[in-house]
Amino acid sequence: MDKLKLEQTANQLRKHIITSVHAAKCGHPGGSLSMADIVTYLYYEEMNIDPANPDKKDRDRFVLSKGHAAPALYSVLAMKGYFPEEELLKLRKTGEMLQGHPDMKKTPGVDMSSGSLGQGISVAAGMALSGKLTGDSYRVYTILGDGEIEEGQVWEAAMFAGHRKLDNLVVIVDNNNLQIDGSVADVCSPYPIADKFKAFNFNVITIDGHDFDAIAAAFEEAKDTKGMPTAIIAKTTKGKGVSYMQNAVEWHGSAPNDELYAVAMADLEKEGEALCQK
Repeated sequence: MDKLKLEQTANQLRKHIITSVHAAKCGHPGGSLSMADIVTYLYYEEMNIDPANPDKKDRDRFVLSKGHAAPALYSVLAMKGYFPEEELLKLRKTGEMLQGHPDMKKTPGVDMSSGSLGQGISVAAGMALSGKLTGDSYRVYTILGDGEIEEGQVWEAAMFAGHRKLDNLVVIVDNNNLQIDGSVADVCSPYPIADKFKAFNFNVITIDGHDFDAIAAAFEEAKDTKGMPTAIIAKTTKGKGVSYMQNAVEWHGSAPNDELYAVAMADLEKEGEALCQK
């Protein structure tokens, strides 16, 4: 898929995120929108997956460590055909498939239940080690929030992954610089993030997380790196694509009302039209 098509796909994914959160009247749009481009590239270009056979043994694994950004994961899974897109309108409804955080027992394509922040990278490291021990070729990808990496368990997992030379593991930090209570730099600064991962024997790549050329190059470098895991620090904009949500901490965990939903969709429609003119 070429760069323009990826950009158009990510724009459609953002529409699904906004629509599902609006329908639920709750959820986490800001951090879902910021990681939309990364998730689009993973599922449309990078990972070895098969929606018709979601449990195939040699599939690449994905763990959404920042589980509250489930609307982004659900949207790309629906777009890839793991389940009907109509399910997105049932987000967070009692008894339905798509709950507020991913559930591997209910949702096709979800490799790990997540939501307790800090734990996803530990699971991903365990999956990567398992692949090494069994000689399997699959790769493991996990996305963490920059606020999430304030959790100590993240660094225990990083130390383990670096020590074990898990070059089949790619950790992506969605570095949008905002968490629920404000700027990550003010709440409990994790900076410098790149230096911390380097100290744990990671290959570290810092990119613009909305630039598909940079995203593609980073994942190619990760595949070429041997003897150590890779951390991709993706500089992103929280609420990307929706004018009033961009860099606005109040949209970490709030749903738009009907009026603001219309504004958001108009923003994304305008972006879609601009992409069609490229």
